[in-house]
Amino acid sequence: MKSFPSDLAAGATPNAAPAWRQRGAWRRLGLTLAVLGQTAVACYFLSVVLPYHGRNLLEAAILVMFALLFCWVSVGFWIGVYGFILRRRGGDRLSLCARHPEAELLATPLARTAVVMPVYHEPIERSFNGLRAVYRSLERTGQLEHFEFHILSDSRDPEVWLQEQAAWFRLCRELHAEGRLFYRRRPLNQNYKSGNIADFLRRWGRRYRYMLVLDADSLVAGATVVKMVRLMQREAQVGILQTAPSLINGRSLFARVQQFANQAYGPLFATGLAALQLGEAAFWGHNALIRTAPFMQHCGLRKLNGPGLFKGPILSHDFVEAAYMGRAGLEVWLEPTLEHSYEESPPTLNDDLTRDKRWAKGNLQHAWLLLRARRLRVAHRLAFINGIMSYLTSPLWLTFLALTTIEATRLVLWPINYFPEEHSLFPLWPEWNPQWAAALAGSTLFLLFMPKLIAILDILLTGRKQNFGGSGRLTLSVIGEIIVSALLAPIRMLAHSRYVFESLLNLRLSWAGQNRTEETRWRDAVIHHLPGTLLAAAWTSFTYWLDPMFFYWSLPVAVPLLLAAPTSLWLGRLRSGRRSAALGLFRTAEEVSGSPLLEDLDAAPVDSNGQGLSAVERAVIDPVINAVQQHLARRRTETLRRRQRLAASRATLLVAGPAALSRRELSRLCLDRDSLRELHEAVWRSPANSWWGRRLSRAGSACQDHNRSTL
Repeated sequence: MKSFPSDLAAGATPNAAPAWRQRGAWRRLGLTLAVLGQTAVACYFLSVVLPYHGRNLLEAAILVMFALLFCWVSVGFWIGVYGFILRRRGGDRLSLCARHPEAELLATPLARTAVVMPVYHEPIERSFNGLRAVYRSLERTGQLEHFEFHILSDSRDPEVWLQEQAAWFRLCRELHAEGRLFYRRRPLNQNYKSGNIADFLRRWGRRYRYMLVLDADSLVAGATVVKMVRLMQREAQVGILQTAPSLINGRSLFARVQQFANQAYGPLFATGLAALQLGEAAFWGHNALIRTAPFMQHCGLRKLNGPGLFKGPILSHDFVEAAYMGRAGLEVWLEPTLEHSYEESPPTLNDDLTRDKRWAKGNLQHAWLLLRARRLRVAHRLAFINGIMSYLTSPLWLTFLALTTIEATRLVLWPINYFPEEHSLFPLWPEWNPQWAAALAGSTLFLLFMPKLIAILDILLTGRKQNFGGSGRLTLSVIGEIIVSALLAPIRMLAHSRYVFESLLNLRLSWAGQNRTEETRWRDAVIHHLPGTLLAAAWTSFTYWLDPMFFYWSLPVAVPLLLAAPTSLWLGRLRSGRRSAALGLFRTAEEVSGSPLLEDLDAAPVDSNGQGLSAVERAVIDPVINAVQQHLARRRTETLRRRQRLAASRATLLVAGPAALSRRELSRLCLDRDSLRELHEAVWRSPANSWWGRRLSRAGSACQDHNRSTL
């Protein structure tokens, strides 16, 4: 294993032959045998159920689709069961946290760490308030001097990045964080989030031994961050330490159901997954601590050079970075016992599916790396396959439904073929075994729901039932979550199938900031789900005409698709979320017991607008904000043509206001220090009856009060 002597803390010794590696191999072998054995038995049952026992091409294709889908469900089942067993035994003894007593960690010195938050057209108040909460939490640990904070903006709209810069200034003043809280906006948005992080590392990465990566909706307690740094100090061979974030702060019914499922079932699956991956875990891109030196040396991402989908920047970069870290000989660990690490769920189904559209294309790109990348560890290749299958299962399920529909149609409308095999001397009599079909369906449901039942048992055995409102409300919440999951599964299947198809065609993908606050509107819900609704209506009409029994079999898939628009609307409403909260359903520990992080998050919000002015207007009018924007703007030697263009834009802005200029023209002005100064001076000399004079009279006194309190 390659070591980094300058990067090792006192008392940290690289582990030349990790003791966990052989144990991990045996664990994965056991999982593989259990999954394949279970799948083989299920496929045998299905072959008995099928009329021709899989001995023609159509039924053979059905068996193949079923085997892939059943194998996928079986993997999830065994990971949950294994996680339950380990939790009953007190946790995994091979985990990082189990190796070091608390006293040993407390005696471990810290090292300089960067806390970085990449943002791109994110809700500014939520993002900056979240960073404030992390800052104050670290401040309460007494270890703040070891940490510096960086906001890394890729925002393009001047109305957004001007607000970001003003909010950064106010946050620095509020926290007295000058020289500790930094803001940078890249001039060029290249390679998305991974490019933003790479740009930061090229400029400042050598200043820090570690880097904590946060998303715009992330929260991590200061004590958790300090413990992560100390673990990395003790374990010099660890390149990435990943927490298992819990979902919090959900307000819509959709977000509340998601966060309940995450906190109720998540500990089992995270424990089982971590025990199988051990030091070859995946990196999820946020709420993780990274050792900067090896990350900079080994985890740079080249653009893919393949055809179509497999050309250009890597979209889902996190799994690839973990694989490259493992290839360099360092370890990547997932530690579910690191508590108080949070993120938020998208508020609506439409927003959740929009995020999946980006992830689907990124995960499918990993197929190219599976074929072309060398020396990747087996566990990281399996993580690639897992990511690909998380979206590929949807078109497989859709194909399975199509094949079974064709099979039913053939049996009803076409004459029976007693000799499906060529040159056969003996007829093959079709057989139907409804009792075997029922047993097979029951076993599949068992695999799907048993992990949820043992998750409830785990909650009861660990005394956590009060975190979910007590036994009764916990049971009702689980039933409600199962109903919602059943309604959403066919909708996700159809959406993911479309995303996979679009990705394979390499259709253009827009990468925008995520909606984290807005509700679903009727128009958006109907437009988004109308194709699936029409398809389901056509399918059910056909099955009803074909055979009533087949029609009843299709209803669990068809009904959710027919109700997709009202379901999406209902789940995406804040009113529905408030009603569930009032009934005590889908509660989480933070709602019951509170959280200092959430209290800081909900404290005085960062004022991202103020005085009823747009961001551009405020940057021009407000003396303090104008000075801040001038400081952050550029001053460079201008060509005559550029000076003329800026002068024309300034003249137009002074006469007609920001609406008269394009976004690009406004950006040029707001990036030019001299233009900001000249505009500010000219506006404050404007006549009272001019456009800017009216804006001044509306905001002048507020600016004075605001600046007096700020300064």
